[in-house]
Amino acid sequence: MTTALNGFTTPQFEVVRDAFQAQMDSGLDVGASVAIFHHGELVADLWGGTRDEAGEVPWTEDTLVNVWSTTKTMTFLVALMLADRGELDFEAPVATYWPEFAQNGKEAIAVKHLMSHTSGLSGWTDRMIGSELADWDLTVGRLAEQAPWWEPGTMSGYHALTQGYLIGEVVNRITGTTIGEFFRREVAVPLGADFFIGLPESEEHRVSLVIPGEPMSAEGQASDSIAVRTLQSADMDASAPHNRWWRAAEIPAANGHGNAKSVATIQDVITGRGMHGGVRLLSEAGVDRLFEIQSTGVDAVLGFDLTFGLGYGLGSETVPIGPRACFWGGYGGSLILMDQDQGLTFSYMMNKMAPTLMGDLRGFGLAITAGIAAAS
Repeated sequence: MTTALNGFTTPQFEVVRDAFQAQMDSGLDVGASVAIFHHGELVADLWGGTRDEAGEVPWTEDTLVNVWSTTKTMTFLVALMLADRGELDFEAPVATYWPEFAQNGKEAIAVKHLMSHTSGLSGWTDRMIGSELADWDLTVGRLAEQAPWWEPGTMSGYHALTQGYLIGEVVNRITGTTIGEFFRREVAVPLGADFFIGLPESEEHRVSLVIPGEPMSAEGQASDSIAVRTLQSADMDASAPHNRWWRAAEIPAANGHGNAKSVATIQDVITGRGMHGGVRLLSEAGVDRLFEIQSTGVDAVLGFDLTFGLGYGLGSETVPIGPRACFWGGYGGSLILMDQDQGLTFSYMMNKMAPTLMGDLRGFGLAITAGIAAAS
């Protein structure tokens, strides 16, 4: 059955529309959106399918969905902005800004370790239960009290949920406001981007609830492994976004709501070397900081080779992207990729989840197609 796609592409990027159409028709997607900027111009803005698994409510231009860890890219951008303004030093100890953090051997953990998943705080030693994740003081308080699970700076272990709280609390201590509010005021509003960290009640009518796939498995991992400890450190599953408490809270590593166009609009600031649509959020030097390699090797949680810059994932053998490209993705499949050399920003956001913590082949396949089109 052919799924109706809405939106547009320029002729150069029609191949992406064709690939997206085939993906929708195959049943790999239920509802999804794709957006592409090329040298600052919106060259593709596509959406189709339905907001619900039953196929009754159409996915529309302004549909919002929980994008999971793609939200992290918003926290990275905020941190880069504060560093560019001279308010945040990535080399400084976290305790410089958050004195209570200097407990249980964490005195020397630097802000850069939070950005690159190398702080040793990939989960909570005292397990978080359900809606406790909406309690900011509780989540960051426990992280401040606990000891790191490995020697900070020696390897990465994906901070699936904790990273947003860690970066967010540093932002809070510097700015005196929550990271969600700072992001809204300093990023989303100036860019006119329809993205939220903490979804207002007024936007609920636009939400497509994610459709969970098969649960993730840590099969073959020892019960005391970093991977298992991380993934089991919060009592929640892929249905968490079905709860209003989740959508309303600020969970900056995982509960951002937006669509492909809003994510691409924001992250095109990276492709545009600090600017999008005439709005400058970073200096060119400020953007360059993200390409400083912080960690490379097999991630202790995700289990494959990754290279991290300041926040964003960089090119590696596992992720063969260019030297001036960066990316990140979200639980179940969402993906954002920026390539400065190609002048390309690619975004894919969807509701049907695959059982993978970070991205899957649907988004990467479309991104490859977009890259080929950009080079043509």
